[in-house]
Amino acid sequence: MYDDEEGDDGPKSSFTTYLAEGDKLYNAGEYQKALESYTTALELEPQSQTGLVARSKCHLQIGNAQEALMDAEAALVTKDDAEKKQYHKGLYQKAEALYQMGDFEYALVFYHRGHKLRPELQEFRLGIQKAQEAINNCVGNPSSVKLENKGDLSFFNKMDEGKGKTKQRGQYRPPPKPAAAKTNRTQGRKSGTSSRTAKALLGELYADKEYLEKLLKDDDLVKGSSGGMSIYDLVTSGINYLDTRTEFWRQQKPMYARKRDRMLMQQKWSNRKTDRISDPTTFILKNLEEIDTYLADGKGADSLSLAVSTLRMVNRLGDHEIPNKPDVVANLHSCIGNAHLELGQTDEALDHHQKDLEISEKHNFQDARSRALDNLGRVYARVGKFQKAIDCWQEKLPLSKSAVERTWLFHEIGRCHLELGESEKARDFGQKSLKEAKDAEDDVWQLNAGVLTAQAEGG
Repeated sequence: MYDDEEGDDGPKSSFTTYLAEGDKLYNAGEYQKALESYTTALELEPQSQTGLVARSKCHLQIGNAQEALMDAEAALVTKDDAEKKQYHKGLYQKAEALYQMGDFEYALVFYHRGHKLRPELQEFRLGIQKAQEAINNCVGNPSSVKLENKGDLSFFNKMDEGKGKTKQRGQYRPPPKPAAAKTNRTQGRKSGTSSRTAKALLGELYADKEYLEKLLKDDDLVKGSSGGMSIYDLVTSGINYLDTRTEFWRQQKPMYARKRDRMLMQQKWSNRKTDRISDPTTFILKNLEEIDTYLADGKGADSLSLAVSTLRMVNRLGDHEIPNKPDVVANLHSCIGNAHLELGQTDEALDHHQKDLEISEKHNFQDARSRALDNLGRVYARVGKFQKAIDCWQEKLPLSKSAVERTWLFHEIGRCHLELGESEKARDFGQKSLKEAKDAEDDVWQLNAGVLTAQAEGG
């Protein structure tokens, strides 16, 4: 039927006829034949937005994402610039093509633009949801990857299969072996995370990490290869991936700041020599470690109980028994505030973080002041007081000491502006966060900053 209508001189029927035939074939699942009909229709009307979108959908069905993107973009190019951004079907197809290509951040941008234009359409809401879920999965929630202790290496086979393909943004890339200049930083990260902390942060994936580490001890196994890549490289890629996830989640929780505080206190107290086993310094540091461990394990009540009892004990001791006693008290108020926040008790959390800030400002403890402002901002953001959160984090910015810390601050300030409906400010802080993330060579935060910028663009 379709071939008879076309001779050596080109199409014999009308644009509408070929378009209708393409729709009929598409609905029947005959995507290749439908593609031919749409192409023939577009020979008659090359600028038809309806025809371009229809062919874009067809390309997606047969896996030609790049061609689908080209047709979608062509559908958005019209003689009238004002009309260009108003064609919601073209926006949706562009977002769909980008999503299939793995460009989840850019796909999110166009889902948001379409949703802003036509908020009543469910397809844009679903697109935003699936793009955000895809981004979250890339960031560090690989729940679909589950290695069994029976020697299942399917995860590595998939990684190996992907090596021959073009790398797409949005897909996980196994981290390269660290260069000599980065070795110390990588080793410091690994050594700085205890097994208990890693277990708390990785959850179910911690068993996979233990399994991979055991594989490295099997000399016969690691000497082998799979798909042209050594088993050793595959296993170490997996371990590096899980180490990266551990570091990411460590950055998301306030635990890293409190660990730094304990190290600073240890340095301040290092000159205090004593042979007493019951030395208050040792006792307090031990309790602080346990307080953080409880919190990392999700045991907020245990963390709170130990922090409160430790604070009572410290208050009973004299200044001569505890060097830098105000610093210790401020730190314990911080711990109590974090435990209250874990338990959802935001008013109590604010009270103790405010006490931490007051003590720190009174004694000019700049690191502790930075910590208190950080935590106050978190609590304000949790309860929806976004402007107060912004004020706290803006005050903390001059105290930040690393690019990673600044990229987190810029990101959170941008998130608050987005919640307040201030899209332009949110975009600006997203771009600042991205710059700091690039300076820190942190791929995870670059992705987070990209998502924030995309959401601000869509707002």
